[in-house]
Formats: sequence, C-alpha cells, structure tokens
Amino acid sequence: MDVAIIGGGIAGMALACNLHDRGIGCRVYEAVPEVRELGVGITLLPHGMRELAALGLQDRLLRLGIENETSAFFNRFGQKIYAEPRGRHAGYETPEVGIHRGRLHAALHEAARARIGADRIHLGHRLAGIEQEESGVTLRFAGGHTARADVAIACDGVNSAVRRHFYPGEEVVFTGINTWRGVTRRAPILGGRTYMRIGTLRMGKIVIYPIADEPDGEQLINWTTEIQSDTTARNDWNKPGRLEDFLPIYADWRFDWLDVPQLLRDAETIFEYPMVDKDPVDRWTFGRVTFAGDAAHPMYPRGSNGSAQALIDVRVLADLLAKEPDAQVALRAYEAARAGPTAAVVRTNRSNPPDSLIARVEELTRDQPFDDLDAIITQDELRAISDRYKQVAGFALAPRKG
Repeated sequence: MDVAIIGGGIAGMALACNLHDRGIGCRVYEAVPEVRELGVGITLLPHGMRELAALGLQDRLLRLGIENETSAFFNRFGQKIYAEPRGRHAGYETPEVGIHRGRLHAALHEAARARIGADRIHLGHRLAGIEQEESGVTLRFAGGHTARADVAIACDGVNSAVRRHFYPGEEVVFTGINTWRGVTRRAPILGGRTYMRIGTLRMGKIVIYPIADEPDGEQLINWTTEIQSDTTARNDWNKPGRLEDFLPIYADWRFDWLDVPQLLRDAETIFEYPMVDKDPVDRWTFGRVTFAGDAAHPMYPRGSNGSAQALIDVRVLADLLAKEPDAQVALRAYEAARAGPTAAVVRTNRSNPPDSLIARVEELTRDQPFDDLDAIITQDELRAISDRYKQVAGFALAPRKG
C-alpha cells in the first residue's frame, strides 16, 4: 500500500511515522516551500504525549519543553479558585508538556525524515485537485505536478483543501471570539511549572504557561488572550497582533503574584487568531480519501485537546490500515471509531470548556472578589466540573484497582 498524506503539520508528520512503523509506505505533500519553527505555545496532554511516546519522542520533547506539575484557575482579581496536579504528578503514565509549537513540529519533521526518507517529503506542493477511481487516487498540485497513491489522507488543517473538495460550501463557525497569542521572556511564575487560566470571556480571559527554560534562569512564557465581542468581524490567522487591540481589558490585572499588563507589554511576539471551529460532519471518508486532525474535526483551542485528538486519529488510522487488507474498509472503520468521540469534544469546547468552573464562580460571586470560596462552592464541586471535561476529552484517569 502507498499512502499520500496531504499536509505536513503535526498530524501529517505523526501519521508518516505511524505508517512507517507498521510497514506501510507513504509520501507527504506539504504546501509551504520550507519548514520553519513558527507559532507560539502548545500543551501536550497526557493522552497526546502517550502517542508521541509510542513514536519514541517523549524524552526529546521533555528536553525541549516544560513538564507541567499543576493546573490552576483564578478569577480576574487574581484569587485562586481551584488547582490540581497534572500529568505524571496526577498519576498518569505520561507527562503533560508545554512546548513551542515550532519545536514540536521540527521534532516530528525530523522523526519522519529519518523514518521515510527526505525524498518522500515533498515541500512546495499545494493541492489543486483530487480524483479517484477504483484502483487509486490522483493528486493534482499547483504548477502541474501530479501524484498517484492507493489512498489519500487529508491532514491539511482547518482550511483543508481536501475537505473543501467534498464540502465545497462549508465555512468555519465564528461566534465573535478573537484571540491574541504571544511569548514573553521573564522570570518563572508560580514556580515555573504551572498552567494558569485567569478570568472569563465575559470580562476578559487569559491562559498562561511556560514553554521553555532559558540558560539564565528565565523562561519563555506563552500566553493567550480571549475576547468576546458583538461584532462579526474576525481577525486573521498568524497575522502580527497589535497590543493596543486587547491590552486595555487587562490594564488593572495586577496581582501580588503577576503583573499581567507587563507580561503582555514585554512580549517578543504577538499573533492574532480568530476562535473558530466547524460543525461536526458524520462523514469523513469518501472512497479512498479520508480526513484526520483539524481537517476532520476543527475545534476551539480550549483544553489543549486539538493536537491530542489529531495524534490519536493518526495512530488509530495507521493501526487499521495495517490490519485490514481492504484500504477502503479500513478508512470506514477509522471514521466509525473517531468521528463520534471527536464531535463530542468539539461541542464540549464550545459550551462547557475546562475553565467553565471560573465562569461558575464568577456567576455565584456576581463577579466580585470572595472572602471564603468554600462558603460559595466546594472544591469537590469544582473538581467535578474539571473531571467532566477530562471524561469527554478522553484523558480521565481510570479508577485505581484494589
């Protein structure tokens, strides 16, 4: 079998590694002419790291990133609402890691090159069309190049050209939430191993976590602001962001443990992104073509779950292609296994994300500082909210036996 992978991002490179490890030949076709370390931070949850560990990448990624020990939730006054251990500190077999997205992509790209060979990773190949018949798939690229394969897997992201071929009228769903993301170099916050969520969309929200230790004792700190507006105008992807567009919301967020405005002003890079997803579709597979990762289930980047679901997708797909001699049967089985669970995550990220416990406290306190949180809501109730998200997202800890 020869598999064509459309898109050389995180999902595409991980799929190439998984297929090679199962003895299946593949080629990767990526639109950009050069692989560069772009973007800001990403969090690899334990179920995502489990997939990367199976590819032999855990130790390298731990060296490149930061292993989270704690996740902490705060109101916009800097008061801690809830905290819990994360990754191996919570009893998972694999760690939770914050890392620069570009470094993660570079590690996967290097692993794929080592496995399948640099000559099977084709950069500068932007898909222009796809055709199939009973015997295989033909890919047409801008510039006149063509390629043949037994099956084609779309790993080309939220604006997938392959998905657009089968759903030509589909649009991303935008509900008025824009985000700005940046990286700031500074001293560690709360011990340097904490993932922080502060505030809510209604009054302003920011997510903060470290992604690298620096030799001088400082860290690279990733942050993401989310702002809900009444306008239908959305910002662009990976466009340089302007501090003045969002800083005023956080102007008085100065806590005894963090000066948020200073964190934002000191950013080395700022990008703007719209918060978008797509409505789940029941069908990913069309004959010898299927979708994976963001091409299959674009979801809000909440709960750090998009990359984990993509990594699970490609491992399940590779397993089925290795076991089932009829590729089309394997693709349908993959869709049956993954479409339902990922649709549940898409819907949960919209309506009940992991930081909904902050919104619950904001509602109960009428957006005022509290004196005794336990008199308003218990830690057990907050833990239950957190655990419900983990259950839907697929990384709840199994009950211990005995």
